This record gives sequence, C-alpha cells and structure tokens, in this order.
Amino acid sequence: MTSPLRHLTEAGFLGKFYIDGGWRKPVGSVVAAATVVNPATEQPIADVALGDDDDVDCAIGAARRAFAGWSMTPPADRAVLLDRIHGLLLQRLELFAQALTCEMGAAIIYARRAQVPLAAEHIRVARDNLANYQFIAARGSTAIMREAIGVCGLITPWNWPLYQITAKVGPALAAGCTVVLKPSELSPLSALLFAEVMDDAGCPPGVFNLVNGTGPIVGARLASHPHVDMISITGSTRAGVLVAQAAAPTVKRVAQELGGKSPNIILPDADLSRAIPLGVGAAFRNLGQSCSAPTRMLVPRSHMKEVETLAAVAASELVVGDPLGESTTHGPIANRPQFERVQTMIGVGLDEGAKLVIGGPGRPRNLQIGFYARPTIFSNVRRDMRIAQEEIFGPVLSIIPYDTVDEAIAIANDTVYGLGAHVQGTDMETVRAVARRIQSGQVHLNHPDWDPNAPFGGYKRSGNGREYGREGMEEYLETKAVLGFYR
Repeated sequence: MTSPLRHLTEAGFLGKFYIDGGWRKPVGSVVAAATVVNPATEQPIADVALGDDDDVDCAIGAARRAFAGWSMTPPADRAVLLDRIHGLLLQRLELFAQALTCEMGAAIIYARRAQVPLAAEHIRVARDNLANYQFIAARGSTAIMREAIGVCGLITPWNWPLYQITAKVGPALAAGCTVVLKPSELSPLSALLFAEVMDDAGCPPGVFNLVNGTGPIVGARLASHPHVDMISITGSTRAGVLVAQAAAPTVKRVAQELGGKSPNIILPDADLSRAIPLGVGAAFRNLGQSCSAPTRMLVPRSHMKEVETLAAVAASELVVGDPLGESTTHGPIANRPQFERVQTMIGVGLDEGAKLVIGGPGRPRNLQIGFYARPTIFSNVRRDMRIAQEEIFGPVLSIIPYDTVDEAIAIANDTVYGLGAHVQGTDMETVRAVARRIQSGQVHLNHPDWDPNAPFGGYKRSGNGREYGREGMEEYLETKAVLGFYR
C-alpha cells in the first residue's frame, strides 16, 4: 500500500485546498505553510498550504451557490452520497490509519480499531437517521418544518482528526447544508484524504469545501463571515470563546464542543476489580487526549489503598512506544506544545503535594526521542488542586477521596466543565440516581459500549449544542411553523 504521505505528495494535495468540486492552489500571492511533525520522531514530514481570507471567501462563495440545490435534494439522494462516503472510508481504513499515526501519533492498532471505524460510524448514523427523519410534521392545522440552516463553517481539532470531521460533515450534509471545513493545521493529512473521499464519492461541487489554515485567520474569517449561517467548533474552551465572539455580530448559530474534566464516581458497592482497570483505560484512551476522558476518579476514602494498587497495575500494563508497533497500545502525545503542557501539569501535581502512584515527569524508559509521556496517576488529590480542576489533555489521572455519596456528587459537579461523566456501582437504582444529579451532557454507567446515536455535548463551559445521532443532525436545521398549512 502506498503511504499516505507519498499518496498526498504525488497527488499534489499538500499545497492545495478542495473548493467547488476541485483541488485549487491558494489564491493569495504569498502562500503560508504549516509544517506537520511526526510526534514519534520529532521530525517534519510535510508542509501543508495555509489559507487566508481570500481562500475562505472563495470556499464560502462555492458553498453559498451550492446550497439552494443541495438543500432541495431529496433526502434519499443525500443518503446515497453518505452511503458512498461510508463505503470509501472503510475501503481506505488502512490509509487513514497510517495517516493518523504519522500526523498525531495514534497507535496503529488504535487507529485501526477506533479512530477510523468510529469515524465511519458517524457517516453511517447520519445516513440512517436521514432515511427515517420527519422533516415536516402536522400539529393541528400547522405544519412544523425542519429546514437546512445554510452554509456551515466546521472547525475540527487535532486529537481525533477524522472522527470529529465525520461527526460534523455527516449530519450537516444529511440536513441539507453545505460546508466549509477548517481542520487543525497540526494534523491535516487525514482531512486531505477525507476531501479525496468526498470527491471520489461524487459530492456535488460546492457542497463540501476544505481550506487548511490557522484559527486566528481561517477560523476567524469563517466565524465572522456574514454568508456563513452556522459555526460548529470542537476545541478548547478558549478557542470556543473566540469563535463565539467573532460570530456574535452576525448572530449566527454557534455549536461548541469544548473542554472537559470528567468525573468517574466509584460507588462504595462497585466491583473494584472491574471498575478500576476500565476507569484507567477510559482516562488514558487516546493517551488522555479526549475532552471527555474521565480523568478525575472519585473513590470512597476507605477503598483508597486497594484502588491505588489496582490502578497502578492497570497503568503498568499499558505499552507506550513506537505507534507503528503492533504491540503498542499508546503512542506519543500529538505535538510538542501539548507534550510540554502535560509535563508542566505533572510537575504541578508534585508541587501541590499529591501522592504519585505511578509515572511522573519525563519520557518512559528507553524512549529518548518523541513526545512520549509516562502514564501518571496521582492519589490523595484535593478537589481544589489544579490537577483536579484544569484540563490536562494527557495521560494524567487524579484519584480523589470522598466520604459520602453526596460529597462525591458535589465534587463531581465542582468544575466549570460538564461534558462527560461515569458512575460505577452494583445497585443500579443508586447508580441511576447519582447519574441524574451530575451536571453533564453524557453519563456512562458501568462502562457501557459506545453508542454513536447518543447525543454528545456539554453543560457549562464545555459548550453548547449536541453532536452525534438525531440531535446532531438537528443542530443543522432551522424550525419553521406554517400556520393554516393543513386546512
């Protein structure tokens, strides 16, 4: 199989954007570029063209011209396109997996088993929901119509590059919207491959457009542009605030999936032999680079010693190393700034007096090159410590003791975030009761299977709006009431 880098280089896509059904060079006289760095080697592997206002305007214009036709396309025809996209993603699974590994360090086995297939699931769910969705319904003599909102700017992050693209593009296209995608300039290779999928699937010109660029330039232009009807961003809370501020003068809809500091409440009757290893695995999924990772484990004070032992064993079984290694479970942190952030916060935990159970600063033994971090667990963490309050976005777990279930719930809610949460226990009546009291957009009970139809989004500073499933598509729809329609 041709490597993704060779494929993109030979096709000439690294220096181009996908606009109006074709690959185009930047229109500006001065072309900026972002250097993509392989986090496992710390070596540059590609230069990707970055757009400016003119490139964004060109893409928005194409999307605006295409909207009238695409929004009126029968849902069955839109579903056919989504079906072709889904099939191509699965056919090219290995190509995408290799791209994710070299651009952001995902272990190849994880890219194959999670990053790519779960991304494809978002397209399948959008297709299936579209086939069953009622875009017009009667309420007495009034027709309630759901119509595509218009041109959508989509801003996606570096940690789940393909997954977050499909989580936005799938439902937006299903709803009848046209889109301009700005992927992260730190991990843009999989986005370019996705644009190729869109082209090969026969996406009509202007329905899908891609412009690589930075947040302050391309992202800001998308957010402020008067011909963009909606912005959907996944990223940090800081980035979400900036996008919302830029979008405010044009009163466009802003959907935000932002930061998190998710709790995992271990109830007194939980099966620790199951709950703790699974909790460690969930916290360190994607090397902790997930906004909903349950990185605060709340544990009965009387169980602390046993939990520490089980957690240390679980963390020690993780294999951190070359992401292309077939036995590697976790590769490097995705980029240097995030690696340095993780190292800083591990130092903060030590300075704050938390008990180091396993891990610590620096790279794992025998790994001298690459942005590798040691899976780190702190115990006896106080709820007011920085490591208990700030999103670290790396393999750092804080174990926080509690004395009563009411206190555990209070600690769980003692955060500016509210994206995800977990509850573990044997008595399901109690587990459900605790879940109802947690201020969070999603709550997982006893580590259930992932559900692509479960809406995902946050309370508080974790954002506004929902992605995934039926609710994800409805974010891209406007509601129109037509009175007297059925008389």
